[in-house]
Amino acid sequence: MSGRPAARRTVLKGAALAGAAGLGAAACSTESKVGHARVPTPTGPVDLGTAAEVPVGGARLYREQRLVVHCPAEGRYRAFSAQCTHAGCVLDKVEGTEGNCPCHGSRFDVTTGTALQGPATVPLPEVPVRVRDGKLVAGPEA
Repeated sequence: MSGRPAARRTVLKGAALAGAAGLGAAACSTESKVGHARVPTPTGPVDLGTAAEVPVGGARLYREQRLVVHCPAEGRYRAFSAQCTHAGCVLDKVEGTEGNCPCHGSRFDVTTGTALQGPATVPLPEVPVRVRDGKLVAGPEA
């Protein structure tokens, strides 16, 4: 009978490991197209501060608002969700015109939203943005 408890322990250990592996796979699913937030873009207007904070030819990450804004030319702006389309993490930095996702290494062109490096393959959603009284406002009705 000493073989029986060992076999039972082996089965229970295997079941626990399989369950943990399933949870890990679900947490890192590539099925996500909108990430952790139900809607990866603002549902109302968001004030981002002065337009001058975004350098011409460069971009600025607004991590708290989950947005990145690019200024291709004086007075012109494009905004994108800063929420990775792979698993929903918020970009942690912008270097030049590339945004970095800290969770799995995806990289995005913040001038177009295009996924440059996986695992993300879906581009960042574009968000309407405009200047109102010298301030950037992004989201619907912007």
